[in-house]
Amino acid sequence: MTTEELKEVLPFFTDTELLGQILEKGQIMNLKAGTVLMEPGQYVKMVPIVLDGFIKISRLDDEGREMFLYFLDAGETCALSLTCCSASKPSEIRAVVEEDVTLIGIPINVIDQFSNDFKQWKDFVSKTYQSRFQELLVALDAVAFKRMDERLMGYIVTKMKQLKTNELNTTHQEIANELTTSREVVSRLLKQLEKKKWIELGRNVIYIRDDFEELISK
Repeated sequence: MTTEELKEVLPFFTDTELLGQILEKGQIMNLKAGTVLMEPGQYVKMVPIVLDGFIKISRLDDEGREMFLYFLDAGETCALSLTCCSASKPSEIRAVVEEDVTLIGIPINVIDQFSNDFKQWKDFVSKTYQSRFQELLVALDAVAFKRMDERLMGYIVTKMKQLKTNELNTTHQEIANELTTSREVVSRLLKQLEKKKWIELGRNVIYIRDDFEELISK
Protein backbone atom coordinates (compact mmCIF):
# COMPACT_ATOMS: atom_id res chain seq x y z
CA MET A 1 0.00 0.00 0.00
CA THR A 2 1.26 3.47 -0.92
CA THR A 3 0.83 6.68 1.05
CA GLU A 4 -1.63 7.91 -1.57
CA GLU A 5 -3.74 4.77 -1.22
CA LEU A 6 -3.66 5.09 2.56
CA LYS A 7 -4.64 8.75 2.29
CA GLU A 8 -7.77 7.76 0.36
CA VAL A 9 -8.84 5.49 3.23
CA LEU A 10 -7.74 7.94 5.94
CA PRO A 11 -8.55 11.38 4.46
CA PHE A 12 -8.18 12.94 7.91
CA PHE A 13 -4.41 12.57 7.50
CA THR A 14 -2.89 14.89 4.89
CA ASP A 15 0.64 14.88 6.34
CA THR A 16 2.58 12.62 3.97
CA GLU A 17 5.33 12.10 6.54
CA LEU A 18 2.78 10.81 9.07
CA LEU A 19 1.19 8.57 6.47
CA GLY A 20 4.61 7.19 5.64
CA GLN A 21 5.33 6.53 9.30
CA ILE A 22 2.00 4.75 9.73
CA LEU A 23 2.88 2.46 6.83
CA GLU A 24 6.45 1.96 8.03
CA LYS A 25 5.65 1.29 11.69
CA GLY A 26 2.24 -0.33 11.30
CA GLN A 27 1.28 -3.83 10.23
CA ILE A 28 -1.49 -4.38 7.70
CA MET A 29 -3.71 -7.31 8.66
CA ASN A 30 -6.59 -9.04 6.86
CA LEU A 31 -8.93 -10.76 9.31
CA LYS A 32 -12.01 -12.89 8.80
CA ALA A 33 -15.39 -12.26 10.43
CA GLY A 34 -15.51 -13.85 13.85
CA THR A 35 -11.85 -13.25 14.65
CA VAL A 36 -11.40 -12.12 18.25
CA LEU A 37 -8.91 -9.26 18.38
CA MET A 38 -9.02 -8.57 22.09
CA GLU A 39 -10.44 -10.10 25.24
CA PRO A 40 -10.79 -8.47 28.68
CA GLY A 41 -7.63 -8.91 30.73
CA GLN A 42 -5.29 -9.02 27.75
CA TYR A 43 -2.70 -6.30 27.30
CA VAL A 44 -2.96 -4.10 24.24
CA LYS A 45 0.00 -4.67 21.92
CA MET A 46 -1.21 -2.57 19.02
CA VAL A 47 -3.90 0.01 18.28
CA PRO A 48 -5.98 -0.89 15.22
CA ILE A 49 -7.03 1.58 12.55
CA VAL A 50 -9.73 0.04 10.38
CA LEU A 51 -9.19 0.38 6.64
CA ASP A 52 -12.12 -1.74 5.46
CA GLY A 53 -14.90 -3.71 7.16
CA PHE A 54 -15.78 -3.17 10.79
CA ILE A 55 -15.12 -4.40 14.33
CA LYS A 56 -17.59 -4.71 17.20
CA ILE A 57 -16.51 -3.43 20.60
CA SER A 58 -18.36 -4.77 23.63
CA ARG A 59 -17.98 -5.19 27.35
CA LEU A 60 -18.45 -8.37 29.39
CA ASP A 61 -19.74 -8.69 32.93
CA ASP A 62 -18.50 -11.18 35.52
CA GLU A 63 -20.89 -13.81 34.19
CA GLY A 64 -19.71 -13.41 30.61
CA ARG A 65 -22.76 -11.48 29.42
CA GLU A 66 -21.95 -9.08 26.64
CA MET A 67 -23.02 -5.47 26.23
CA PHE A 68 -22.52 -3.83 22.84
CA LEU A 69 -20.69 -0.47 23.00
CA TYR A 70 -19.86 0.64 19.45
CA PHE A 71 -18.54 -0.35 16.04
CA LEU A 72 -15.20 0.61 14.51
CA ASP A 73 -15.68 1.57 10.86
CA ALA A 74 -13.17 2.37 8.14
CA GLY A 75 -10.95 5.26 9.19
CA GLU A 76 -11.61 4.77 12.90
CA THR A 77 -9.66 3.47 15.87
CA CYS A 78 -10.58 2.33 19.37
CA ALA A 79 -10.51 4.95 22.13
CA LEU A 80 -10.50 2.30 24.84
CA SER A 81 -7.46 0.64 23.27
CA LEU A 82 -5.70 3.99 23.25
CA THR A 83 -6.58 4.48 26.92
CA CYS A 84 -5.30 1.05 27.95
CA CYS A 85 -2.19 1.62 25.87
CA SER A 86 -1.33 4.98 27.47
CA ALA A 87 -2.08 3.71 30.98
CA SER A 88 -0.35 0.32 30.47
CA LYS A 89 -3.49 -1.39 31.75
CA PRO A 90 -5.11 -4.61 30.54
CA SER A 91 -8.06 -4.37 28.18
CA GLU A 92 -11.55 -3.97 29.59
CA ILE A 93 -13.32 -4.64 26.30
CA ARG A 94 -13.88 -7.41 23.77
CA ALA A 95 -13.13 -6.66 20.12
CA VAL A 96 -14.49 -9.02 17.46
CA VAL A 97 -14.33 -8.72 13.68
CA GLU A 98 -17.98 -8.42 12.64
CA GLU A 99 -17.31 -8.25 8.90
CA ASP A 100 -14.08 -9.25 7.11
CA VAL A 101 -11.70 -6.46 7.94
CA THR A 102 -8.45 -4.94 6.76
CA LEU A 103 -6.70 -2.91 9.41
CA ILE A 104 -3.32 -1.45 10.16
CA GLY A 105 -2.04 -2.14 13.64
CA ILE A 106 0.08 0.59 15.22
CA PRO A 107 2.48 -0.80 17.87
CA ILE A 108 1.97 0.78 21.27
CA ASN A 109 5.65 1.79 21.50
CA VAL A 110 5.20 4.36 18.71
CA ILE A 111 1.86 5.86 19.82
CA ASP A 112 3.49 8.47 22.09
CA GLN A 113 6.06 9.24 19.39
CA PHE A 114 3.28 9.92 16.88
CA SER A 115 1.52 12.22 19.37
CA ASN A 116 4.74 14.16 20.01
CA ASP A 117 5.78 14.43 16.37
CA PHE A 118 2.53 14.88 14.49
CA LYS A 119 -0.26 17.32 15.36
CA GLN A 120 -2.64 15.48 13.02
CA TRP A 121 -2.19 12.28 15.01
CA LYS A 122 -2.85 14.11 18.28
CA ASP A 123 -5.99 15.67 16.75
CA PHE A 124 -7.07 12.24 15.47
CA VAL A 125 -6.74 10.78 18.97
CA SER A 126 -8.67 13.69 20.51
CA LYS A 127 -11.45 13.35 17.95
CA THR A 128 -11.60 9.62 18.63
CA TYR A 129 -11.99 10.16 22.36
CA GLN A 130 -14.74 12.73 21.79
CA SER A 131 -16.80 10.63 19.37
CA ARG A 132 -16.47 7.44 21.43
CA PHE A 133 -17.43 9.28 24.61
CA GLN A 134 -20.65 10.40 22.92
CA GLU A 135 -21.36 6.83 21.78
CA LEU A 136 -20.78 5.50 25.28
CA LEU A 137 -23.22 8.09 26.64
CA VAL A 138 -25.80 6.88 24.13
CA ALA A 139 -25.22 3.27 25.24
CA LEU A 140 -25.49 4.28 28.89
CA ASP A 141 -28.67 6.27 28.30
CA ALA A 142 -30.21 3.31 26.48
CA VAL A 143 -29.60 1.02 29.45
CA ALA A 144 -30.65 3.55 32.07
CA PHE A 145 -33.62 5.29 30.48
CA LYS A 146 -35.03 3.29 27.55
CA ARG A 147 -37.45 0.39 27.60
CA MET A 148 -36.17 -2.88 26.18
CA ASP A 149 -38.40 -2.61 23.10
CA GLU A 150 -36.87 0.79 22.32
CA ARG A 151 -33.38 -0.60 22.78
CA LEU A 152 -34.17 -3.53 20.51
CA MET A 153 -35.49 -1.31 17.75
CA GLY A 154 -32.46 0.96 18.06
CA TYR A 155 -30.24 -2.10 17.86
CA ILE A 156 -31.95 -3.23 14.64
CA VAL A 157 -31.53 0.20 13.05
CA THR A 158 -27.85 0.31 14.03
CA LYS A 159 -27.25 -3.14 12.55
CA MET A 160 -29.09 -2.25 9.33
CA LYS A 161 -26.97 0.83 8.81
CA GLN A 162 -23.75 -0.93 9.76
CA LEU A 163 -24.27 -3.94 7.51
CA LYS A 164 -26.07 -1.96 4.79
CA THR A 165 -28.72 -4.65 4.50
CA ASN A 166 -32.29 -5.36 5.54
CA GLU A 167 -31.46 -8.96 6.41
CA LEU A 168 -29.84 -9.56 9.77
CA ASN A 169 -28.30 -13.02 10.11
CA THR A 170 -28.33 -13.50 13.85
CA THR A 171 -30.00 -15.51 16.57
CA HIS A 172 -32.31 -14.29 19.31
CA GLN A 173 -29.69 -15.38 21.84
CA GLU A 174 -26.97 -13.30 20.18
CA ILE A 175 -29.20 -10.23 20.29
CA ALA A 176 -30.04 -10.95 23.93
CA ASN A 177 -26.35 -11.18 24.77
CA GLU A 178 -25.61 -7.81 23.20
CA LEU A 179 -28.57 -6.14 24.91
CA THR A 180 -27.84 -7.87 28.24
CA THR A 181 -31.30 -9.41 28.52
CA SER A 182 -32.84 -12.86 28.10
CA ARG A 183 -33.57 -14.70 24.86
CA GLU A 184 -37.21 -15.02 25.89
CA VAL A 185 -37.58 -11.24 26.16
CA VAL A 186 -35.99 -10.69 22.75
CA SER A 187 -38.14 -13.39 21.13
CA ARG A 188 -41.31 -11.89 22.57
CA LEU A 189 -40.47 -8.38 21.39
CA LEU A 190 -39.47 -9.58 17.92
CA LYS A 191 -42.80 -11.42 17.66
CA GLN A 192 -44.57 -8.16 18.47
CA LEU A 193 -42.70 -6.39 15.68
CA GLU A 194 -43.57 -9.24 13.33
CA LYS A 195 -47.28 -8.92 14.19
CA LYS A 196 -47.05 -5.26 13.19
CA LYS A 197 -45.52 -6.47 9.91
CA TRP A 198 -42.44 -4.34 10.54
CA ILE A 199 -40.17 -7.38 10.33
CA GLU A 200 -40.37 -11.02 9.26
CA LEU A 201 -38.64 -13.73 11.25
CA GLY A 202 -36.84 -16.65 9.61
CA ARG A 203 -34.42 -19.26 10.86
CA ASN A 204 -31.54 -17.22 12.34
CA VAL A 205 -32.48 -14.29 10.12
CA ILE A 206 -34.60 -11.15 10.49
CA TYR A 207 -36.06 -9.52 7.37
CA ILE A 208 -36.68 -5.81 7.96
CA ARG A 209 -38.94 -3.41 6.09
CA ASP A 210 -37.24 -0.61 4.18
CA ASP A 211 -39.18 2.00 6.15
CA PHE A 212 -38.49 0.42 9.56
CA GLU A 213 -36.65 3.44 10.94
CA GLU A 214 -39.45 5.73 9.81
CA LEU A 215 -42.09 3.48 11.40
CA ILE A 216 -40.43 3.39 14.84
CA SER A 217 -39.97 7.15 14.90
CA LYS A 218 -43.72 7.80 14.64
